[in-house]
Order: sequence, then C-alpha cells, then structure tokens
Amino acid sequence: MTSLRDLAELVRAPAALTVPGDTLAGAASAGWPAGARTAALPVASTCLYWAGMALNDWADRQVDAVERPERPIPSGRVPAGTALAVAGTLTAAGVAAAAVGGGRRSAATAAVLAAAVWAYDLSPKQGALSVATMASTRGLDVLLGASAGGLSGLRAAAVPATMVAVHTAGVTALSRGEVHGGSTGVARACVAATALVAAASALRPVPTAGRGRAGGVLGAAVSVALTGTYAVSVLRAQLSAVRSPDAGTVRRATGAGIRGLVPLQSAALAASGHHAAALGLAASAPVGGALMWKVSAT
Repeated sequence: MTSLRDLAELVRAPAALTVPGDTLAGAASAGWPAGARTAALPVASTCLYWAGMALNDWADRQVDAVERPERPIPSGRVPAGTALAVAGTLTAAGVAAAAVGGGRRSAATAAVLAAAVWAYDLSPKQGALSVATMASTRGLDVLLGASAGGLSGLRAAAVPATMVAVHTAGVTALSRGEVHGGSTGVARACVAATALVAAASALRPVPTAGRGRAGGVLGAAVSVALTGTYAVSVLRAQLSAVRSPDAGTVRRATGAGIRGLVPLQSAALAASGHHAAALGLAASAPVGGALMWKVSAT
C-alpha cells in the first residue's frame, strides 16, 4: 500500500522549499502587484513543482527500473497510474491556486509554466533543448510572481527570472552525470554559469525610493552577502565536479545547486528592497537542506 512517505519521495517533497522564493522574488521585483493574494502564488508554484516530479518519475519509470530501482515506481511502492494521477491533480491545483493569487493573468502564466513542465518530462532528457526547457520552467516560475502586474510586471521581474533560469540551466546540464558520471567540460560550463549569475546578482542596483539612503545601503549589503552565500556553497561543489566528475561528486554538486536557489532568490528579494523578507527566506535553507538528506531532491 502506498504511504505518505512514498508519495513524499515521489514528488521530492523537501525540494519544494526551493520553490516559493521564485514567485516571491518575482512579485517583489514587480512591486507586489497581487497584494496580499500573492500568498497563493508560492502554493501554485509548489503544486506545479510536485506535479513535475511525479510526472518525471512516471515518464522515466522504465529507465529508473534499470538505473534507480529504489525509486517509488520501479520499487512497486507507488503504482504508475497513481503517479500520473498525482501529476494531473497537482497541475490542476497549481493553475487554480495561481488564479486565486493573481487572477486570469496569473492563471495563464501558470498554464504556460505547466505546459513547459509537461513538455520537459515527456520529452527526451538529453540535449540542449531539454536543458533550455527545464531552465524556462524556473524562469517562468519567477515571472508567475509578477504576472498580476501585466507586461510591466513581467518586465520588472525579467532580471531575477533570467538569473534563476541561467542557474537552472547549469544545474540541469550537470545533473545528466548523476548516474554514470559527467564530464569536466560540462562542469566547467556550469561553474561559468554560476559565476555569471553571482556577478549579475551582486551588481544588481537596489532601489532607495521610500527607504532612504540607509535603507538602500542595508538592502545592498544583504543582497551581496546572500549572493556570496550562494556563490560559495554552489561553486565549491561544482569545482569538485570539475576536478572529479564521477557520479557521486556530480550528484552532490547537483544537490548543492538545487539548495543554492534559496540564497539566490533571497538576494533578489533584498535587491528589490525587501531585506527582512530576504533574510526570512534565507533562514529556511537549513531546514530544507536537512530534509533533503532524508528525501533526495534529485
């Protein structure tokens, strides 16, 4: 019989703690266009993330039977039909939650995001197109937070969306070596992507309107500190993969890249002038990291 723990493993439940920061960063960049209703958007993001994880395991069940037989579907703990039903239900819930959070514009953005998630999971996982599709899902997730503001909101959130998408592209490309090992070239490209994102984050200007010079300086300081946390934690693991791109090292670097999304999102929040919210989000990272030791995020 399928247990809650089996379902949590299917959807990589703890990894969803890296998701709410996407919509929060997007909403902050756009000036919180949905107001208090923004609280529903991280729920929408989480539902769509979990849907993608369940669908990924359903689509890859035959490959996992050979490469990762301990996973919920090939091990028999979760029937394939149940996994597909979970994916469909969570997708519908995600779009509905987006409608609550930001109206028709957010529902439409969530529908595009859901389509990208399903396209990634149901298509071959190799090649540049697959990496770009995965990167687009996280970029769209950031834009979801700003979508209630229309085109002006989307433009305002373009920078953090691009940073998250580039980071995701690097992590996704590196993750291809989790089972059989990767390559030094891919690991180096991933390091370059992370360094580029860190530089863009550190150099992002912080608005001072309504906060005064002191508030702007504090926001900039928090943003740079969180960017440093992101860079150190992610680059250290990725440089290890450059030196030795074996499967175990690549898997650890992939996990570090996933966890690194939280300080990156937090830095984006601080750069939007919301350093208190940024520090609150960053404080969730150790909790997520601890839970990911129990349920794998990859």
